[in-house]
Amino acid sequence: MLPVFVIIPLGAAFLIPILAKFRQGLAAFVANLAAGLLLFFSICSIYWLKGGLKIYYVGGWPPPFGICMVLDGLTVLVLLVINLIGFLALVYSLDYIKRYSSAYLYYTLFCLLLAGLNGLVISGDLFNLFVFLEITSIACYSLIAFGTEAEELEAAFKYLVLGSVADILILLAIGMLLGCVSTLNMADISRSLNTAVSSNLILYSTALFITGFGLKTALVPLHAWLPDAHPAAPAPMSAMLSGVVIKIAGVYALIRVIFNIIGFNLVISQIFIWLGILSMGVGVLLAIGQWDFKRLLAYHSISQIGYVVFAIGLGTPLGITAGLFHLFNHSLFKSLLFLNSGAVEYSTGTRRLEKLGGLYQSMPTTSATSLVASLSIAGIPPFCGFWSKLLIIIASFQANNIVGAIVCILVAMVTLASFLKVQKYAFMRKAGQALTNIKEAPGFMKFSMLALAMLCILVGIFFVPFVDTIIKPAAAVLLEGTGYARRILGV
Repeated sequence: MLPVFVIIPLGAAFLIPILAKFRQGLAAFVANLAAGLLLFFSICSIYWLKGGLKIYYVGGWPPPFGICMVLDGLTVLVLLVINLIGFLALVYSLDYIKRYSSAYLYYTLFCLLLAGLNGLVISGDLFNLFVFLEITSIACYSLIAFGTEAEELEAAFKYLVLGSVADILILLAIGMLLGCVSTLNMADISRSLNTAVSSNLILYSTALFITGFGLKTALVPLHAWLPDAHPAAPAPMSAMLSGVVIKIAGVYALIRVIFNIIGFNLVISQIFIWLGILSMGVGVLLAIGQWDFKRLLAYHSISQIGYVVFAIGLGTPLGITAGLFHLFNHSLFKSLLFLNSGAVEYSTGTRRLEKLGGLYQSMPTTSATSLVASLSIAGIPPFCGFWSKLLIIIASFQANNIVGAIVCILVAMVTLASFLKVQKYAFMRKAGQALTNIKEAPGFMKFSMLALAMLCILVGIFFVPFVDTIIKPAAAVLLEGTGYARRILGV
């Protein structure tokens, strides 16, 4: 069943422009049907994995001679992230995208984005990983610029330039590994690197991978594109960018290459730790002074992804588990916050916090779900963000990284202060005269916000079974390291 994760969204992207010629409403129906099927199969993959690692041989050719698609614990986790957020973003779009023209093009690009992300995750070789990374990037550039205003076009162009630099670095790294070991299959590369003679070439490739995927992840100091791209994009796309794209095209691809192909070591651990600490601190300090709702959230994306990279960089079982848990939680509460900001802008026409106020009365659903998301990102119990941050701090102390633990605590406190500002200015204070006739967001937008808010609460309450079922199998794949090759190749 692995190919369906690419076949369904690609088929939908092909059908939507044709069907839209006859009836525009069919575009939304096909896109949401495709996303719903993808979410269903993502949930099913949890049960497929209980029988052990699954490998699909394209054309019947086993690796290393043929292309393969792989389903393991890490794949299951990220497929769930992609297709859960993708489905809810598309449901949200049913009402939101009416403000734009040519909605069928939006749905076509969104399906291409899902195809690229899913394909990247299940790919068992670096060439196809890069191909699907390019599909993802092209869809992102187009969706960011979808409004075709000056702000959108400038942000998309900046993302295009820096994203292309990242792509060149990644492609150069793949080419160097190919020249060194004469194979592109991930497992075969991992096996071949054990006997490779050119250690300097491997080190150089590793540096290129970290830089290229670091740009995709928007780690400090490689974050310049993100604060412009997130506010410019339509709200559902902002939710996908922050909740999914920077994690899959950046974090997932990076840790898959580092842990399962090249091999994790002390030097890489220190790089991850310090990049994470720098991103946490710089991101939250830049966020607290922002008055544009979406720009504030964009800087918090940099800060929160720093938590993930720092925790995984610790390299301990608890650190990796906590990092992956926070990756999932961040996809929930940050996507919700971007959908909240989209609802606020949809109803009021502004994202400026100083121009807002009193929305808890006129937009009670948006206000309540925004409060849940704010408490989650700030790490307040019993919401999901509290448990992953607590595990990261405990893992830091276990690894004797006291500086990292202190930074995590301080950043959480500043994050709370930042979102108290959001709640005060946007929702709690008295409304101005210009905001007296505001209406709540439409039904489909409310549905997606309520669904994500419920997940923030439920994952927080039932975090133990969730971690045991979803997160620990994913962490086990990274802890296995280059042993990944033995399972794929059957040696």
